[in-house]
Amino acid sequence: MVGFMPRAMRVDRLLGEHGIGQDSAAERQEFERQMERRRLQALAEEALKPLRRGWYLGSEQFKEQMLELMEGKLGGSHSGELHRETAEQRANRIIAEELARRGWQESELATRRRSDPGKLASAARLRSETTLPTKWIGARVQIGTAKGAKSLLHHLAQSQDQRKTASALEPCAQLEFQSTV
Repeated sequence: MVGFMPRAMRVDRLLGEHGIGQDSAAERQEFERQMERRRLQALAEEALKPLRRGWYLGSEQFKEQMLELMEGKLGGSHSGELHRETAEQRANRIIAEELARRGWQESELATRRRSDPGKLASAARLRSETTLPTKWIGARVQIGTAKGAKSLLHHLAQSQDQRKTASALEPCAQLEFQSTV
């Protein structure tokens, strides 16, 4: 045994767990090398990446299930990243619904014009039903840059407001005024 060690302190089991048979200076150095190797492996960037910044640990499918369960239940104490991921998942579901309703494939978003009425309607729905920025919506629905998407959505909202106003005033235009003189 190396140096003085109290009888109650047993190192033989610890060393034995690591495949070291005897308690000697050379064997302790081997134990030290093994521990250092394990420490370096644990510190590898890729190994710690999911734990550093993420809110979940598991497969992508598990993440999707958790996001579905959390939708609409997030409060102010939850991270902004979690809110964004939940909103993105909801947006992707809305886009899938819109594509199915129109009978389009995902690839058609790239081939259709930026001002395509279907694309604009999908973008407007995303804008009204999610908290995602216009930049994300423009890129996802492929209606152009953030500035262009904002402009297109603004013009779409204005034309819809004008139609609503005109339809609301329509009954008034049908009224006939009679002179009482």
